[in-house]
Amino acid sequence: MPRQRRLTTGVDWIEISTTAADWKAADPALLGTMLTQLHLIRAFEETVLELAGEGLVHGPAHSSIGQEGGAVGSIVGLRSTDAVNGSHRGHHQFLAKALTHVSGGTMDPNADVDARVQEVLQRTLAEILGLSQGYCRGRGGSMHLQWFEAGALGTNAIVGGGAPSAAGNAWAQKHAGTTDLTINYFGDGASQIGSVLESMNLAAAWKLPVCFFIENNLYAVSTSAAEISADPRFSVRGQGFGIPSWRVDGMDPLAVHLAMEAAAERLRSGEGPTIIEAEVYRFFHQNGAYPGSAFGYRTKEEEAAWRARDPLDRVAAEMTKLGLIDAAGVAALRERAQSAIATAAAELLEADPDAEGKRRIRPSLWPDVSFVNVGVRGDGSELKSLTVADPVDYTGASRDLKFVDAVATVMDRRMERDPRIVVLGEDVHRLNGGTNGATKGLAKKYGPERVMGTPISENAFTGLAEGLALDGRFRPVVEFMYPDFMWVAADQVFNQIGKARHMFGGDNPVPLVLRTKIAMGSGYGSQHLMDPAGIFATSPGWRIVAPSTAADYVGLMNAALALQDPVLVIEHVDLYGTMDTVPEGDLDYILPPGKAALRRTGSDVTVISYLSMVKHCIEALDQTGVDADLIDLRWLDRASLDWDTIGESIKKTNAVLIVEQGSQGTSYGAWLSDEIQRRFFDWLDQPIERVTGAEASPSISKVLERAAIARTEEVVAGLERVRLGMGDR
Repeated sequence: MPRQRRLTTGVDWIEISTTAADWKAADPALLGTMLTQLHLIRAFEETVLELAGEGLVHGPAHSSIGQEGGAVGSIVGLRSTDAVNGSHRGHHQFLAKALTHVSGGTMDPNADVDARVQEVLQRTLAEILGLSQGYCRGRGGSMHLQWFEAGALGTNAIVGGGAPSAAGNAWAQKHAGTTDLTINYFGDGASQIGSVLESMNLAAAWKLPVCFFIENNLYAVSTSAAEISADPRFSVRGQGFGIPSWRVDGMDPLAVHLAMEAAAERLRSGEGPTIIEAEVYRFFHQNGAYPGSAFGYRTKEEEAAWRARDPLDRVAAEMTKLGLIDAAGVAALRERAQSAIATAAAELLEADPDAEGKRRIRPSLWPDVSFVNVGVRGDGSELKSLTVADPVDYTGASRDLKFVDAVATVMDRRMERDPRIVVLGEDVHRLNGGTNGATKGLAKKYGPERVMGTPISENAFTGLAEGLALDGRFRPVVEFMYPDFMWVAADQVFNQIGKARHMFGGDNPVPLVLRTKIAMGSGYGSQHLMDPAGIFATSPGWRIVAPSTAADYVGLMNAALALQDPVLVIEHVDLYGTMDTVPEGDLDYILPPGKAALRRTGSDVTVISYLSMVKHCIEALDQTGVDADLIDLRWLDRASLDWDTIGESIKKTNAVLIVEQGSQGTSYGAWLSDEIQRRFFDWLDQPIERVTGAEASPSISKVLERAAIARTEEVVAGLERVRLGMGDR
């Protein structure tokens, strides 16, 4: 028989419940503040459901009624500089943080609602109704509530989507030298989500001051927690990541507060993350004013048992026992809370002149429709003070440099000049510059605090970078070893980073650079070689650069690192090893958006390309003798394209050939050709021709890989098709 020894994790997993002595020992001001916030939030949520029933809430109304104790208990003791983010069911979290901020952390249950609190209620309700005076100017609505000043980082409609960003905010707090902390709220359904588990691991490995707060309300829509997990005590997750955890009755706000105090002590002392699981109960269905029993997945008896444990009643009862309030005082508090919400609603609504007895939103409060695209990205004004220099026009002294060394050199220069820049990704700190040498020398010079090798957790480290960018104290540069890996982190790349500025009102910058390389021709097969330009070009929020020369790379990366937008920087392995030239000197110039390069001039056709395909186009033009304008785009996104250069060329040649290397299905040229024909149709004498790879992704087989991608031969064939279309011209 083999010897067996039972192993233990050695990590605390503690259940907290309160006693009469705890309530007696609690600060009366704390209890009064909790009771006041609970009633304000309850009255607010009741009004939201009422308005939803009248058809005045456009979209879902995810009520937190019944769950208020978890948010209030955990937030009431926080600083304004502490931060929270949450889930789609996040009104209570947002309000608890905002109310704590404007009140300084103390609220008198016997006092009238003051003007600052009234403003919070009205602006929050305005946001949920989609009105311009809301915190996100009406764009966020019920599920996307953000107020940075109060430490409310933003609620999130993607289940588990906010965990990586919360970890990033915590990283910024720690490395800015503060003792602040971040709480990420999510539910039982999100406790199985990969981004949450990846973030727990990363936070533990890097000892980040983030609390993963699980509001276990027992149901993910209508699916019970016991159906989707072998152990529905979700705080057990901490055991696997070395994170101490607390389990607490979320219907007891004081118990939640005591758990949060214990967790905060660890977080503020630099010991790393915590988990709190609060068992709560939403009194209504996933969305709207009907109970879950109306849909058959809960019993009325179960709902009644939980309603008997209402956190508002619990706090009021304990305070009454202690002589801190009486029934009349509780009733007066509820009346003041309801009155405050009614006043807020009255400022936003009016009688509907077309429907007797009904209300409507005041028409003057809607956002102007011209605001629809404002804030998808910034206006680039941050580049105005920087030195613009185009290598095409440069005539000074130059030095020889490999393309990949230019990548590392310009990053070194920017990190030297800007201490906010941090680099993170898989293996960026090893192998003398990562897998291709693009970060050569950086880890040794700047250390692990600024060049961070990450776990293979694309969701976690990409979302962490978003948290850093939104915090504003750091400027992250994320490396994806191959573009295909981005789809592992697609939620963070597209739903979070790309949409963040616009979704939360259009003002908050997202200064983040994402680097990746195309490796077509290297034999790495279908899951490593794609060109991501086409997908990113059709996704809002991202700027895209694609340099074909080392000197261009320098200027484009400098611009990317100065912009307040997320920028995808695409590189190509075919260029890495080529010897190129860059200007002598400090390499501080930029190539701003709207600056394409005209590599050849001619009159027969406008050839448009980017990255390594520019050189293949030159070879094809030399072979065919076609007299062409060759435009190297450099910037690929809709807002940054050099439409002036493109338009002038098309009006001269009246024909277009778009050249790219990658697959037809994710083609960049498909989007670009549509845009060109919309803008310049009257000057086109023939359909736009395109050169792409095959429909299939490149295969491992050398011959099949070559058949799946475009190079010089395919460009030659494309030029011949254009020449045939010229007819007698």
